[in-house]
Amino acid sequence: MSSATLLKETGPREVFCGLTSIVWLHRRMPDAFFLVVGSRTCAHLIQSAAGVMIFAEPRFGTAILEERDLAGLADAHDELNRVVKNLLARRPEIKTLFLVGSCPSEVIKIDLSRVAEKLNIELKGQVTVLNYSGSGIETTFTQGEDGALKALIPQMPSSKENKLLLVGTLANSVEDRLIGIFKKLGINKVESFPPRQSIELPSIGSGTKVLLTQPYLTDTARELKARGAEIITAPFPLGVFGSQKWIEAGAKSFGVDKSLVQATLDPLISRARKALEPYIKNLSGKKLFLLPESQLEIPLARFLHGECGMELIEIGTPYLNKDLMQAELELLPPNTRIVEGQHVEKQLDRVRAEHPDLVVCGMGLANPLEAEGISTKWSIEMVFSPIHGIDQASDLAELFSRPLHRHNLLKSKTLQKV
Repeated sequence: MSSATLLKETGPREVFCGLTSIVWLHRRMPDAFFLVVGSRTCAHLIQSAAGVMIFAEPRFGTAILEERDLAGLADAHDELNRVVKNLLARRPEIKTLFLVGSCPSEVIKIDLSRVAEKLNIELKGQVTVLNYSGSGIETTFTQGEDGALKALIPQMPSSKENKLLLVGTLANSVEDRLIGIFKKLGINKVESFPPRQSIELPSIGSGTKVLLTQPYLTDTARELKARGAEIITAPFPLGVFGSQKWIEAGAKSFGVDKSLVQATLDPLISRARKALEPYIKNLSGKKLFLLPESQLEIPLARFLHGECGMELIEIGTPYLNKDLMQAELELLPPNTRIVEGQHVEKQLDRVRAEHPDLVVCGMGLANPLEAEGISTKWSIEMVFSPIHGIDQASDLAELFSRPLHRHNLLKSKTLQKV
């Protein structure tokens, strides 16, 4: 590990729950359906986050606990079975059904794994039923994807075939470009997990080399390793440098000649660095404070400091997996303050004391900070934006440059007397 200062903090926290990840997972796998077992609050959260139009046909929903369920007047397992069967009768195209647990106490009492097991026996050949927890008590919002992928791994067939597996949800266009680069390097067998169809799961085994695209897939990486796959250690593909090292690590694991890697990447790197220049001018020297929410904070801080010249005040992260983050930690400047966990009141006190130019945080904290004159960037925007890879480095920098530009425009405005 680098000479970064690692601290741990516990207390009140401000994060979205793991249910939020459904918003990008249901787009990734259109043959899957995510049924949240929860309250009306859960339904409102997902609907608001997704921005689904009233006439749309989304691939997620909520089995809402009504008053009679809470009062114990109905058997929750029987009610859930009824809801599932009604759903499948209406939507026969569903191939994989995820039952997603939430945090109300009555939901916690339901054994969703047992419900899934019974439904799989009853509905065999029609649909695969899986379960995982998106409870805000247990998860932050990106960990919902970790839970969903972990639930899929037992369904993956075994194979010793040599292949590269990219793990973590990416925008399809970004994924296609990354796969294209590896194929130019002679790595022809490249697959993705999650796949674009939930029933088209890649095989896994001793010949599988895994490159993680997202840093929050701790359980997924552990389960893939247990199936015999090799997890390649690398920085995450954010920014020019991180993406270059990520691709180089994948190429090295397949014995690709370094000169071929360099010849393939140099034109991309040159173009990306030129595209970064206007954003570096705006970001360089600005003070950055990252509050914990997505687990993307450390790779983002590495990029914003190393390639955009921002000054790091503090990097907050909900959880820190040192094994997955080792390559990132080694690239941080000396004495960087990293705080695992959160006591939101203490962290906000430090924000106010340090007077950062930009704070990366959750939506619930952004408006109050903006009201105090502090520019903010929503953490959740990082998972909805195509930011991975060399080609996307300028788009990633632009996301952080935009609030600073807006802040400068507002400062320059004066109220005119009527």
